[in-house]
Amino acid sequence: MKQILFAISLVALVISGCGGGADDSANDDTTEPVNPDKTNLLQIDGKVFSVPSPIQTALLIQKVGSTYNASLLNSPKNTTKYSSNYQKAVNLGVFGADLGYVTIYEQTQDAISFLTAVNSLADDLGVMGAFDRTLLERFEKNLGNKDSLLVLVTDAYQGADAYLKNNERNDVGALILAGGWIETLWFATNVANQTQNADVIRRIGEQKNTLNNLIKILTPYYSKSEFAGLVDQLMDLNEVFTQVTNTYTYVQPTVDEKNKITTINSTSEVVVTKEQLKLISEKISAIREKIIG
Repeated sequence: MKQILFAISLVALVISGCGGGADDSANDDTTEPVNPDKTNLLQIDGKVFSVPSPIQTALLIQKVGSTYNASLLNSPKNTTKYSSNYQKAVNLGVFGADLGYVTIYEQTQDAISFLTAVNSLADDLGVMGAFDRTLLERFEKNLGNKDSLLVLVTDAYQGADAYLKNNERNDVGALILAGGWIETLWFATNVANQTQNADVIRRIGEQKNTLNNLIKILTPYYSKSEFAGLVDQLMDLNEVFTQVTNTYTYVQPTVDEKNKITTINSTSEVVVTKEQLKLISEKISAIREKIIG
């Protein structure tokens, strides 16, 4: 159980994009309602990047009435195929997004399978040491409470962010983040093509800036061949996103000093054409297929 709880914490925090950490009084078994609109300000190599939460998209997908679809998920059995640290890290992000998806849809049996996959990859990567027992106890007390688990995802971020930095694992963190983002965009494009829901399509268009940030996060590791292949594919995807119309209005972010959470208040008007959606869907599918194997 302890290793599985570590796994929940590790993947949730890196792909959550929810940022922040809990104060000293937040170690009981009660939580406040989750705010899906929080955005993480991620710092890598001294540079700050804004990365929206994949949880935002997963919650939106559920909200628009899309039913649970297990065929969208990477098979937990695939963990045995991933031999390199690159494969393990990027698919840890993929499985983390899948874990978030099944948690939101309250699919307990599937969640167990994904927890096992997450645990295996995180253990192989040697990134299980990011959290103390207090956080694990909070997870254990709230395993049956979806909203509480999502809040604990938020609380987990600060500890793991510091752990990865202090142990010089920025490359691992970047890959986990990339895998989670790619899997979430895969979810969104599938739902958008099935439903033509305007909110989901708009959310896809909003990933234009996030993709730029993701490329910047990964580019320092371009000299590594596997990173280069991923960056090249993301840059190709970015060519389509550059054609997406996005009018951005800056509004100063709100900072919750107590909980160390920054909420992005800026707004954007996004237009994604049918042809652009088709191309984005095709390209993200190809990227994902190469990642999961």
